[in-house]
Amino acid sequence: MMVAGSFGLQQFSNLRYQYAKKQPVTPEEMKKYGVSMKKRQDVTLESEYDKVKSVDIDHWENKRGPRPWEEEGQTTPAKH
Repeated sequence: MMVAGSFGLQQFSNLRYQYAKKQPVTPEEMKKYGVSMKKRQDVTLESEYDKVKSVDIDHWENKRGPRPWEEEGQTTPAKH
């Protein structure tokens, strides 16, 4: 039992260090896969706050997504 526990911990430790050494993805690699990101200068806390501030939170409609067991178009309306 002790030997099996030691072996299991060794495998988990190896995984931890194996994936901790990964480098972040460069913008060139992201473009290669079709992911576009904004520049750091374009996204600021103030600009995001202005976007959130403009959202109307007093008048909204509750929309329920389909459940896994429901077929498409079979959803029941949300109850308030």
